[in-house]
Amino acid sequence: MIAVRASMLAAASIALLSADPAPLYMPRAIKNAFAHGTRSADGRPGPRYWQNHGRYAIRINAAPPDRTIRGSEEITYVNESPDSLGRLNIKLLLNIHKPGAPRDGGASEGYLTPGVQIDRFTINGQTARWPGRDGTFTNQGIQLPARLMPHDSVRLGFDWHYEIAREAGREGMIDTTTYYLAYFYPRVAVYDDYNGWDQMDFTDQQEFYSDFNDYDVTVRAPANFLVWGTGTLTDAAQVLQGDALARFQASMTTDSTIRIATLAQLRAHAVTAAGQPNEWHFTATNVPDVAFGISDHYDWDGGSVTVDDTGRRVSIQAAYNDSAADFRDMVQQAGGSLAWLSRNWPGVPYPYEKTTVFQGGAGMEYPMMVNDEAYADSSFSRFVAAHEIAHTWFPFYMGINETRYGFMDEGWATTFEFLLNSQNMGVPKATTFYQQFRVNGWARDPSPLEDLPIITPEDMLKNQAYGNNAYGKPSLGYLATKDMLGDEMFGRCLHAFMERWHGKHPIPWDFFNTFNDVSGRNLNWFWNAWYFGNGYIDLAVRGATRSRGGYTVDLANIGGMPAPVNLEMHYADGTADTLHQTSAIWMNDLNAARVNIPTRKTLQSVRLTGGIWVDADTTNNSWSGH
Repeated sequence: MIAVRASMLAAASIALLSADPAPLYMPRAIKNAFAHGTRSADGRPGPRYWQNHGRYAIRINAAPPDRTIRGSEEITYVNESPDSLGRLNIKLLLNIHKPGAPRDGGASEGYLTPGVQIDRFTINGQTARWPGRDGTFTNQGIQLPARLMPHDSVRLGFDWHYEIAREAGREGMIDTTTYYLAYFYPRVAVYDDYNGWDQMDFTDQQEFYSDFNDYDVTVRAPANFLVWGTGTLTDAAQVLQGDALARFQASMTTDSTIRIATLAQLRAHAVTAAGQPNEWHFTATNVPDVAFGISDHYDWDGGSVTVDDTGRRVSIQAAYNDSAADFRDMVQQAGGSLAWLSRNWPGVPYPYEKTTVFQGGAGMEYPMMVNDEAYADSSFSRFVAAHEIAHTWFPFYMGINETRYGFMDEGWATTFEFLLNSQNMGVPKATTFYQQFRVNGWARDPSPLEDLPIITPEDMLKNQAYGNNAYGKPSLGYLATKDMLGDEMFGRCLHAFMERWHGKHPIPWDFFNTFNDVSGRNLNWFWNAWYFGNGYIDLAVRGATRSRGGYTVDLANIGGMPAPVNLEMHYADGTADTLHQTSAIWMNDLNAARVNIPTRKTLQSVRLTGGIWVDADTTNNSWSGH
C-alpha cells in the first residue's frame, strides 16, 4: 500500500514572488470598459456598470401533430445604458433552420425549415415595416422612429409563426405529438458595455448570450396535452383535473417521487381539463430565457428537495416516454444532484423554484429545464442531467456570454460535474470518467488545434478546438486553482465572484480579478499560463540527488502548463510514499521546479502521476537510481 502525504506549502509561500507577474492581456474593447468605469480592477462591477433588460408577454399556440407554431408577443425593452439607441438588434435564432444559414456542420432534410416568418410588427403600438433581410440569418437590425434615450423604454409587438423541425436537437419534434420549444420567440439582443450589440450568428456549436428579462408566457395546447416549462405554472387548477392537481401539489412538499400523470391516465383522459384547448400560463422574473416541452403521452413525475438551511424546497420534475427506463428514477437522481450542488460546489442554493428534466434529444440546459436523451446506462443519464443542472449557476445565474467565453460556463459545469461524481462514484471512478470524457482527447492529440489559448473567443473556434477550450482545459484550470488555494480560500473567492456578478454579465477578467482580490494574491502568473498561453500538460522528472535531510527531485515543465503533480517515491526498504505538489511549485519558474523529499531512507525511484491532469507524454515521468 502506498501512503499519501500532502505537501506542506504554507500560504505565504504562494505569495513569494520577486516581482509582480505580467498583467493579463486585455482586448482594447475590454480596456475601454474598465476605463469607462463599468468594471473595476478589483473584480467588482464598476460604479458605472449598467445592463439593459426586457419584459416579455408571449402567447404560443401549439397543436401537434400540426408542425406550425404560432406566437404573438409584446416586448417592453428598457435602455439602461448611457447611449441613445437608433437601432435595435433582434435575434431570430430558429432561422438557423433556413437553407443557406451558416452552420458548423451539415443539415439533413428533416432539419431544414422556412425559418421564422414575421406576420406583424409594431413599434410603440404603431404598425412598422419588418425590414426583411438587411441583417444576417439569425440577426435583424431594426431602425427606431426616434432614438431610444437612456433610461427610456420602447414597446415592440410581433406576430410570427414557424415550422418546428422534424429533426430534434436542442429543440424540435421529438415525435409526432411531442415537441420541445426553445429559442422560439423574437428577442432583443444583448447590448453591453464592452461589445455593443451582440450580432454573432447562432450556428450549431456555440451557445447563447441573453439579458435578464421578465417573462409572462401562455402556451395554448389541445386538451390531454401536458406542458412543462420555465417559471411558475400559475393556473394549475384550471388545466389539471382534481386528482392530477392534488398529485402535482403534493409533489411540491415531499422527498418521494409522485407519479403525477402516467401514460394510462393520459389515455383515459384523466389528467388535463377536457373540452377546449388549455392555456398553460407560466411566469418567471430575472431569467435569461424560457423553454417548454409538450406531449400527450409522456409520463410526469414530481418530488422536491431542500436546498438551504431555511428548508426551502425546490420542485424536481421529470417528463419522459414510458419506455425510457432510465428516467423512472430521474426525480431522485436529479434531486440528489441539485441538492448536492446547492450545498457543496458551487455551494450556492439553487436560485429557482423548480427544475424539469425532459426526455428530448440534446443534452442541453435552459433556465429550470433540461433537454436530455435517454440512455441504457442510468448512471450515465445521471451524469448528463447533473451537468445540465449545474449550468443553472453558469451561465444562467451569472449571465455568462457563452458565445464568446463558453469556458466560463461549460468549464464550470464540467468542474462541478467531476466534484459531484467524486461523491457519487468515488474518486477513482470519477477520475477515470473525467479522463475519458473530458481530457484524454486534448492530452493525446498533438494537432495544432489542441493548444489554442483558452481565452481565444470561442465564436471563432470549431470542433475539437472549441470542445477542448470550453470543457476540459478550463475545468482542469479551475480544479488546479482549487487545489492550489485550498477549499476554504477557493470557496471564498468563488462565492465572492458569484455574489458580485449574479444577475449581471461577468467576463473572464472579472473572474480573474476577483480571485486575485479576495485571495490577496497576484495569481496572474497562473492565469497567464493556464488561460492565456498555448501550453499543455507535459511534466518530466530530470533526476534526484542527495541533499541535506533527504533528496532533491528536479522537475521540468515541458508543456508549459502549471499543473499539479504527485511524486510517487519507492525506497530501498520496499516502502513507498506519495507527495502531492500543487501548481504553486511553478510560480517562480514555469519551466523547472525542485521538490525536497525529507527522508533518511535510500530513494530507489520516482514516478510522476497526475490523476485528472493527464500528462501528454509519460515516457519522461520516471527516474531510477539504478
